Amino acid sequence: MEIPFTIEEFLNTFKNYNESVFPAQYFTYLLGVIVVVNLFRPSRNSGKIISGILSLFWLWMGIVYHIIYFSTINKVAIVFGIAFIIQGILFLIVGVIADKLKYELELSKIGVSQIIAIVFIIYAMIGYPILNQLFGHSYPYSPIFGLAPCPTVIFTFAVLLLCYQKKSIYLLIIPFLWSIIGFSAAFNLGMIEDYGLVIAGILGLIFILKNKRMISKNKTTKASR
Repeated sequence: MEIPFTIEEFLNTFKNYNESVFPAQYFTYLLGVIVVVNLFRPSRNSGKIISGILSLFWLWMGIVYHIIYFSTINKVAIVFGIAFIIQGILFLIVGVIADKLKYELELSKIGVSQIIAIVFIIYAMIGYPILNQLFGHSYPYSPIFGLAPCPTVIFTFAVLLLCYQKKSIYLLIIPFLWSIIGFSAAFNLGMIEDYGLVIAGILGLIFILKNKRMISKNKTTKASR
């Protein structure tokens, strides 16, 4: 796929974006920590809190990053922005207003899905910015967690891996499509740190669907007894 912008234009967009929204970077990391705390220590309102933060991330990326900034070098970003806004609205409606999403990371019952989720969280919040530095994409010329798609989508897959409601399957569609689109652009631009995006997309999809089948099977078994 031919990209209508250069790596220099892409990185300069991040520079303008990061400098314009500063100090939002600190707040997005704080919100990420709040999500992690609510995963490890869930309360009655944890589902709403986590869904609300994810909704904020996706709405912000759709409106501010894609439509306002990224569209200056790629008009297709307006379409991306609309998709991200839809995802944010879905988290808002299903997870906050309807309160239909519950998330939990219980270390006493940890399995493969939980381990993958933890790895994704660490990569999105810590590993990704480290790789940015190593590959020469230092701040402000770098995507930031909570403000830019790639690390935030990886984080979203991590959270959805820890969601045990079947409704969460519908929330996979846009993140998975972005994992393919984002990886294609990353490959052409040489953004090696974004290769984790397609890994998160594939593993996330496989294990989330697997978890949902197991839940459905267990419910069917219990109902037949």
